[in-house]
Amino acid sequence: MVRPYLPLNAFRAFEASARHLSFTRAAIELNVTQAAVSHQVKSLEEQLNVVLFKRLPRGLMITAEGESLMPVLRDSFDRMADAVERFRGGHVREILTVGAVGTFAVGWLLPRLAAFRERHPFVEVRLSTNNNRVDLAAEGLDFAIRFGAGAWHGTDAVRLFDAPLSVLATPTVARGLAEPADLLGLTLLRSYRRDEWTRWFEAAGLPRTPPPQNAIVFDTSLAMMEAVLQGAGVGLAPPLMFSRLLAAGAVVQPFETSLALGSYWLTRLQSRSVTPAMAAFSAWLEAAVAQEGLGREDR
Repeated sequence: MVRPYLPLNAFRAFEASARHLSFTRAAIELNVTQAAVSHQVKSLEEQLNVVLFKRLPRGLMITAEGESLMPVLRDSFDRMADAVERFRGGHVREILTVGAVGTFAVGWLLPRLAAFRERHPFVEVRLSTNNNRVDLAAEGLDFAIRFGAGAWHGTDAVRLFDAPLSVLATPTVARGLAEPADLLGLTLLRSYRRDEWTRWFEAAGLPRTPPPQNAIVFDTSLAMMEAVLQGAGVGLAPPLMFSRLLAAGAVVQPFETSLALGSYWLTRLQSRSVTPAMAAFSAWLEAAVAQEGLGREDR
């Protein structure tokens, strides 16, 4: 592709001025004079035959033409800076973008992520959390770790492990729980799955009960367990994800009964080519799961 002449210095001057709405502050950022920035922007306006700013007594006001140009330049400069940053320290750095259910990210992945970074120091992991609703394509993710049955349209899914739900409560509350039926008089905390308490009671041997009316609904187990700690009620959450709270004695699991409603999966778009960073992360994650004896069944 043959590109027309691109006035990069003028583009930088305009982009900085548009962010600051000031030639003076743009000049400080670019380490040049205010007159130089003003001249570069004026030159760009003449080349494009448009007005990019309205000059006001106290600063600048970007025009509609400037507004249309700004996002393209901002994205381009960000991408160039990102590409250059990958060569930090004389090594090519790969960026790996991972989205994960917040409960998994905090309860399992983060305590182990240092081991991956130590083994792969030139992979920069960018982790975002969600409540199990994620769009790999729209969010530009290499991987998404999510909870469910493993069937998401257009994705490849590798099963990691189950995370059955069990009753978790503070030690004070748990002292009043001699049998599962004792829970019926308490505030029961749950996720968006309306029938999970009903199904847990059934697994515990109680007659099928309707969904509790005194429940509080959360979109993440992290918020649910914070409510448990604050005495708001009893939670139904995966103990595996809250092992540190259990080890510290902040919460206890009063009953052995558990309820499996799905698994955690490592997913990627089928149309996404696997990069070396993705291959390294996938291999490390599966090895870490196997090493801890959690295992996975091939599907």
